[in-house]
Amino acid sequence: MSLMQPPIDELLSRSNNDKYLLCAVASERARDINDMMRNQRERAGLTLSSATQIAQLAGRKPLSLAMEEIFRNEVGYDHQQFEGDEA
Repeated sequence: MSLMQPPIDELLSRSNNDKYLLCAVASERARDINDMMRNQRERAGLTLSSATQIAQLAGRKPLSLAMEEIFRNEVGYDHQQFEGDEA
């Protein structure tokens, strides 16, 4: 039984079982969420329709929200950005 929600095994499966990739994608998304929560919506690329939605998110940690979005397949990533030059 996993105490972490969403389960780490499920999160890893969405990042090709690469824990470093998962960390990089989640931290990038968490920064975007944090920016959005600080009214820097241009970088985050999100628009919330009401103050109620912002208030609901304010009590949650950006990294937790990012992990949940990854779990729901709502976050993608540019493979070239995270894979780098391996040749």
